[in-house]
Order: sequence, then structure tokens, then C-alpha cells
Amino acid sequence: MRLPITACVTRAPWSAAACRRFLILGRARKTGEKSGDKSPHSKLFAAAQLLAVLLAVSSCQDRASATAPASTSPAAPAGDDGSGISAAKAFEHMKRMVDFGPRPSGSPAIKKTQEYILSELKSYGLKITEDDFMGDTPKGKIPMKNIIAELPGASGDVVMLSGHYDTKLLPGFDGANDGASSAAAVLEMARVLSKTKPEYTIWFVFFDGEEAVVEWMGDDNTYGSRHLAAKLTAERGIKRVKAMLLVDMIGDAKLDMMKDADSTPWLVDLVWKTAQRIGNGKNFLANEAGYSDDHIAFKNAGVPVLDMIDFNYGPGNSYWHTKEDTIDKVSGESVKIVCDTVIKALPELFKLIKSGLPAETQRVPNHAGGGAH
Repeated sequence: MRLPITACVTRAPWSAAACRRFLILGRARKTGEKSGDKSPHSKLFAAAQLLAVLLAVSSCQDRASATAPASTSPAAPAGDDGSGISAAKAFEHMKRMVDFGPRPSGSPAIKKTQEYILSELKSYGLKITEDDFMGDTPKGKIPMKNIIAELPGASGDVVMLSGHYDTKLLPGFDGANDGASSAAAVLEMARVLSKTKPEYTIWFVFFDGEEAVVEWMGDDNTYGSRHLAAKLTAERGIKRVKAMLLVDMIGDAKLDMMKDADSTPWLVDLVWKTAQRIGNGKNFLANEAGYSDDHIAFKNAGVPVLDMIDFNYGPGNSYWHTKEDTIDKVSGESVKIVCDTVIKALPELFKLIKSGLPAETQRVPNHAGGGAH
């Protein structure tokens, strides 16, 4: 899915490439309009409406960046809370991956990253599947590998917790946030949840090939998620997947995530209400955006999806896909905030699965996600 360049009327400092990933929506999308609509009418409509919400959206984003409580220090605190997530361990995962160097698909460094992820998952006692495939890219076929760790539940139906671990093909690009933070989050959730017996089976999925090899256009992106969604569909296993939760770029020391308009509304509501309940609401903003990311292939396959992404990395998103995406810009505390929220949301998600999932456009009532766990 390529997003209209007109979306960037509210983000003048951003590059055209960033605009292909991001769309400030406000209330600009017409009922029933697809986010990939490229017609002149849809672009003019979006631009006019976006201008109307410029001041409100920009001020909300700026205030959130200034007030978000995540640590700005790379030395993350070591303490856990009730969820068991460790900010120190999350930071160590990010550092280890950054130390391997740039990690684009098919590179020697990504092979070291794969070995590291596999070693960690094996130490948690999880069943591991290595999903090897060839990505058909503008630069030819590139070997890629999705990694799937399974935690069996009382039910064989699946909740997927996922993120990508590859980095953009750029010389000297560390990808501390864009690549390492999502992998660190999935590793930490796997470590903590591996000690439990959940009601539903959990897949911890590490996608390869999320990044474009040349430019984020057409099929030059999200290779791993598109491959896995197609494989599960062909094998008739996609119906087992009751929800797919995705994390991306969540290590930003100034964490502020907007709701994703291309995610399933009731699932967005569930996690955002959980964040408010446990005191993380300052990091989960009320304004809305649309993103092209690894969740789209699963959404297209009929799976309820949620993308949690902080696409406001540095002033005007200026650290994204640059050499500024370094270990000193990320925080283990930010990763912990997101992981804590996801883990605390799981019991309510399991209840919804058991009772019958809401319709695609249905909202979660205000009482959902409430009550102490």
C-alpha cells in the first residue's frame, strides 16, 4: 500500500519517502474510502481536510513528544514490574543487534542477528520454526527468513505478537530503533510469557524483509509478512490466527504513538484503553494516522490487526532511515512501556476471542480493558 504524498501537508520537514509510509488522517478519510486511493478527488479531499486539522494534530504531537516519560538515557533501568518485562534486557537486546552492524536482508550481519534471536528463543524453551524463503526484489532474489516461536496454549487458536528485525539497506545504518527495537520487544515478551500457560497459543514472529530494498513502492516492502500471510492462507492455517499485534519503531526515547487508522478499531481501542488503565496513556496518543507496515498483509487476509508504531522519531521524524538512528536515541524503558501494555491487554483479548470477536468496525466499550489484573 502506497500512501498519498498529499498526506505530508502536516509534516513539511519529512522526506517524500517518509510520506509513503505515513498519513496523518485527522478526520479526512471519507467513509468507505481506502487508504490507498490515488484518485485526484481523494487527494484533493484529503489535502483540504488535512489543512483543517494541521494545528490540532501538530500541537498534540509536539506536546506528547515533550511530555512522554520514557527515559532519554541509553542506560535503561533494571527493574521489572508485575509484567516481568525488563527495560535493561530490552536495551541489551537492542545493543547486541546494533553491534552486529547494518542488518539488511541477506547480509552477514542479519545472519548473526538470526543466530542471536534463535539462541534467545531456544533458551526460553519455545518451539521454533525457521521460515526460509527467497524475496523477489528489484535487486534480484535475496534469501530471507521469518522466525516463529510458539508458546502452546489451552486452545490451538493463535494470537500473534510480531515485529521486524531487518534494517534498511543504507551504508552505516545502525537501525537501533527501526529494526532492533521491535525485535527486542518480541524477545522480551517471549521471555516473560514463556513462563506462563496462556489460554490461547501465542506465536512470537520476527519478520525479515520489512524494509524496501530500493524504495517503498509496490511490492518492494514487507516481504516477510506477505510471504507468511500467503503461506498460512494457502495452507488454510490463517483462520487459526485470531489477532495479529505488530510493534515497530517503539524504542524512541521520546515515545509517542498515534492510533493506526489501518488497524482493526476494536483492537486499537482495547490496547489504548489498557495503556490508560496501567498509566501508560501519555505514550498512546488519541490522534490518528495510517501506516503501511507488516500488518497489512494479515489485514487483507481477514485477521484483526494492530500496528503500534512511533513514526515521530527525532525532530520532524529526522532520525528515521538516517545514521542518526543510533543506540543513544533509544530507551529500554520505551520498549518496556509497549510490552507491558500488550501483556496486560492479553487477558481481555482472550475474553473477546472466547466470546466471539467483534465486527471489524466495532468499537470496544469503555469498560473493556478495565479492572485490575
